[in-house]
Amino acid sequence: MGDNVEIVGILNGYSGLINGDYKEMSEDDFRGILTLGGTILGTKRTPFKMMRVVEDDNVDKVAAMKKTYKDAKLDCLLCLGGNGTHKTANLLSQEGLNIIGLPKTIDNDIFGTDVTFGFHTAVDIATDVIDRIHTTAGSHSRVMCIEIMGNKAGWLTLYSGIAGGADIILLPEMPYDIDRVCEAVERRAKRGSNFSIIAVAEGAMNVEEARMKRKDWMAKRAEQGFGATATNRIAQAVQKKTGMETRVCIPGHMQRGGSPSAYDRVLATEFGSYAAKLVEIERYGVTVAMVNGRVTQNRLADIAGKTRNVPEGCELLTVARRIGREPGLTSPLPLANGCPTLTGGAAFSASR
Repeated sequence: MGDNVEIVGILNGYSGLINGDYKEMSEDDFRGILTLGGTILGTKRTPFKMMRVVEDDNVDKVAAMKKTYKDAKLDCLLCLGGNGTHKTANLLSQEGLNIIGLPKTIDNDIFGTDVTFGFHTAVDIATDVIDRIHTTAGSHSRVMCIEIMGNKAGWLTLYSGIAGGADIILLPEMPYDIDRVCEAVERRAKRGSNFSIIAVAEGAMNVEEARMKRKDWMAKRAEQGFGATATNRIAQAVQKKTGMETRVCIPGHMQRGGSPSAYDRVLATEFGSYAAKLVEIERYGVTVAMVNGRVTQNRLADIAGKTRNVPEGCELLTVARRIGREPGLTSPLPLANGCPTLTGGAAFSASR
């Protein structure tokens, strides 16, 4: 492609595409960005569910995006982001635009790819948080509940929980039983540990909530004054049931910031190079992916709107057991082909 390429940067994501906010990029704009986190173009949430809704401004968003694409004389639009980004990318592809997606999210939940860039950096940061919590937890004999990002998928909590030596790991995919969580904390105390660390995915819910509609359990949490996540309620219940002083740590958006890890820098470069090749051969309507260690592509229509969750029998859950973690289920843990079949909620605990 070489010098024959003109690159246009769309400011603030799909919002910029709707409002016609874009600029021609020069080579200097890209110097030194490999070590930077975030985005040099800015970003703004533009929910997919609102894309075909005409609001008070009377703007037809899809028509506006197609107009900006035409006005900017684009041959192709590269869309970097998570599930929402890919759903809108697929919509635009179906509308006849030349689209290529790239999976960028700390949640690692894009269907059809083994990894997304941004994930490993967030794992490093969340692991560092858990590492640091060990000091104060041990010194003050406390149970520490650390809220890790991940609303629908628990990959970030699972990886950082194992890497950071968390004693209990609660994932969105596996509703927990608070009594079993407390039993795990008490079991550790009886074995001589004066503290426990619980890694809680922000999307974790208990077995009762799992049987309810989202709006119902959200309303119930609001009534109880615990907010949108389960972390504070878990902490309060653990302290009440075990008698151990319990605190909450929410690193929040720190997990999304900072300089990218070496792994993510290489991965993003691999994905970007592959996307450039797709542009060169005019292969559109796809998104880049990593499958079994090989960079490849998926059709946008095949992956848009699907979430890659931590599955039952996930090998990493098996690893957690092999290194001493014991799933605290509401019923005995059945085994299938040597891997745990997680059907009744999970709390992974380990004794040091």
